[in-house]
Amino acid sequence: MAQLGEFGLIERFFDRPLRDRNVALGIGDDAAIVQVAPGCELVLAVDMMVESRHFLPGADPRSLGHKILAVNLSDMAAMGARPRWALLAGALPAFDESWLDEFTQGLFGLAEAHGVALIGGDTTRGPRNVCLTIAGEVPAGEAIRRAGAKPGDDVWVSGTLGDAMLALAALQGRTVLDDAAMSSARRRLDWPAPRVALGQSLRGIASAMLDVSDGLSGDLAHILDASGVGAIVEVAKVPRSAALNAKLAGAERDVALEWLLAGGDDYELCFTAPPARRDEVIALSNAEIGLSLIGTVTSDAKQLVVLDESGTPLPSVPRAFDHFA
Repeated sequence: MAQLGEFGLIERFFDRPLRDRNVALGIGDDAAIVQVAPGCELVLAVDMMVESRHFLPGADPRSLGHKILAVNLSDMAAMGARPRWALLAGALPAFDESWLDEFTQGLFGLAEAHGVALIGGDTTRGPRNVCLTIAGEVPAGEAIRRAGAKPGDDVWVSGTLGDAMLALAALQGRTVLDDAAMSSARRRLDWPAPRVALGQSLRGIASAMLDVSDGLSGDLAHILDASGVGAIVEVAKVPRSAALNAKLAGAERDVALEWLLAGGDDYELCFTAPPARRDEVIALSNAEIGLSLIGTVTSDAKQLVVLDESGTPLPSVPRAFDHFA
């Protein structure tokens, strides 16, 4: 089996029957050929995950296969786009049939759930990393961008924030969680749920949007920078789990505040919308994906103010994740 070779590896683990009629040519040639739907624009995004930087050595390959696609699907959601096609490149230290079986189960399980076809890619030997490029479609002129927030707009976020970094802290021995809390937080870290349907539903409602991948404080700042506005956010309104809320109320408050506001790996949607659209936003909230109104857009260009539970501005806003900081 070790002599399978690069092309045999691709054929065995990644070349699947295509049911997408818009794919004229998929895996097997020098490049893929796709047909974009009439009246749509092509939306592209790419993410790389490197062992020891984005995931721990020995990480479950099935969850890794899920996550590399999930983080890209989250980018599609942030633009209000329908995901369609993916290209996967990766390096492996050695051929490992069991690892590849698990990885592709995670990858294709999520791909099938969202109608995404894998149409090409590349493999090589090297330190373990995976890089996925995704392409999607959005009706022309309807993509939701970061530049569009206006003073007076509401600031919203989906789901809950901070649990992925809470799980990582527990795995690294920096905090302690009971079994139930750890299981829930670990799922947020390893198996993020991209808000694809929600993103599409917010077309025409949200004035600006992005996904929370590097932490709320940093990602919301991108909207403020692009839109030339500021915002006030209330800690009390930022949604979090009971486990993280307990940390905020205890001796670990300072670090818990960092996990909540700047932890990253949440893959929720943060968006702005005019108050006149508030009822429409609330109608999209449900038991599976709650939507929380956490603040207001202001005219103070690029200024993010975070108020604590007493309404006092934090002296410094926790800094979001930066790969090169």
